[in-house]
Amino acid sequence: MKDYKLIFAVITVALVWGTTFLAIRVAVETIPAWFVAGIRQFLASIIMLIVLLSRKEFKWIGWKNLGYQIVFSTLMLIVANGMTTVAEESVSSSVASLISASSPILVFLGSVAIGLQKFSFKALTGVLMCFSGILFIFWDGLQDLANPDYRMGIIFLFCAITGWASGTIFTKKLNIQSGNISLNLFYQFLFAGIIQIIFAFIFSESYHFESWTLKSICAMLYLAVFGSVAAFFAFHYALTKISPVQVSILAYFNTIIAIFLGWLIMDEKISVKFIMAAVLIICGVFIINYKPEMFKRQKIE
Repeated sequence: MKDYKLIFAVITVALVWGTTFLAIRVAVETIPAWFVAGIRQFLASIIMLIVLLSRKEFKWIGWKNLGYQIVFSTLMLIVANGMTTVAEESVSSSVASLISASSPILVFLGSVAIGLQKFSFKALTGVLMCFSGILFIFWDGLQDLANPDYRMGIIFLFCAITGWASGTIFTKKLNIQSGNISLNLFYQFLFAGIIQIIFAFIFSESYHFESWTLKSICAMLYLAVFGSVAAFFAFHYALTKISPVQVSILAYFNTIIAIFLGWLIMDEKISVKFIMAAVLIICGVFIINYKPEMFKRQKIE
């Protein structure tokens, strides 16, 4: 039987997460990056709070669990999401999405380093393909590195994927099973939102609110409602129906969608070398993560 809810959830994750890079790029046109990231997460925490209260599930999670959520929030929301947002002030959404797509490589290498995974020839092939793709990115835009703003944007992107990889490895290493993921996410969103808004007032050169355009504000609201909340619920619904490995395939579609939308809407240049870089990185990540069960049905009891 066809599961139309699952189909809708999968499409939601693929499309929404594929559009977030474009939405960030639009939002930071007139709104300082840390404000975009902070307000996005803070609004998401309010939405999560409303959901929890309506379900009568809101409660204190304890200091130990709060400590875990602060670590996750710092690595995956403040560092990864926040620095990606800052990077897109000077780097195109296409480049940002493509470099971010290589984060599973760092997850794999870090997992090998601490003994969570074993290295193999297949993995070596995937790593070499991914790094070849990254070299193509810089080969294609070598002259852009002379621009200090662009150069800092690239550095922020690599800090972002390092934060995401570290958070992922930390989660795998602790292997913490949560009884209420929505509750934990509320604390993560709230902590990240508060910290990033503080960063916004400290690091933003100017924050004249009257200069924020309606287009940028709408993009920021889209990131909060759809990028942080709707896609999350769709993602976790999909996880109840199909395996995590199958869901991970969506990441490849996210990158393709982000690159296409950057070219279509923001008129970002897509060269032959850039397309080659995208193919190498996506194939490299796919080779590392490929398992036979990716294309098999999962029975949910």
